Amino acid sequence: MKNLVVLTGAGISAESGLKTFRDSGGLWEGHDVTEVASPQGFARNPQLVLQFYNDRRKQLKSVNPNLAHLTLAELESCLNVSIITQNIDNLHERAGSSNVLHLHGELLKARSCGDENDIFPWHDDITLNNKCSKGYQIRPHIVWFGESVPLFEDAMRICETADVFAIIGTSMQVYPAASLIHYAPSGIPIFFIDPKPNIGSQKNLHVIAQTASTGTQQLKELLQEYL
Repeated sequence: MKNLVVLTGAGISAESGLKTFRDSGGLWEGHDVTEVASPQGFARNPQLVLQFYNDRRKQLKSVNPNLAHLTLAELESCLNVSIITQNIDNLHERAGSSNVLHLHGELLKARSCGDENDIFPWHDDITLNNKCSKGYQIRPHIVWFGESVPLFEDAMRICETADVFAIIGTSMQVYPAASLIHYAPSGIPIFFIDPKPNIGSQKNLHVIAQTASTGTQQLKELLQEYL
């Protein structure tokens, strides 16, 4: 089977009811992103940051995968599908996708502040009393602004294997994720799904100016040419 590599962003989860990261002038739930998504913000006010992600975790439990997530999972019946997502939710996995790389971390995991490689599942609130096995405070397993993206090289290697590349629900404005398109093999078909597409034209680029759910349905039909 051929390899389909998919890069997804906040737009695909927005249809499930999860808010996108940079709405309302860059604010997220009334906070400047640097307050709740940076090491400096965590150092200044850890309680605020922990509560912010506790609220996101509660919200995630109240929503379900949408048609876009489900369609990508269905495509595994005829393609080797690798999903690289900028999203920290688990909606791809809940839809049934089996090969998902979370570039920016996972909301349902935590990690030690003393050892960034000490990562473990965490589905409940995180408080200032929660410590890892070595006694360090734990934090959400999220890649914050100013931090390295440890899985980026893995994502690059996945992109290099693509026979078809699809981009769904991302503005292509957040780096280094936006640069992953350049690691796809030259000349392969690239599909860009976004209701307000903002991407430079190129010969092998197919723009689908639709929401994620509608666009993935169209993608599914178009992919018949490449099977």
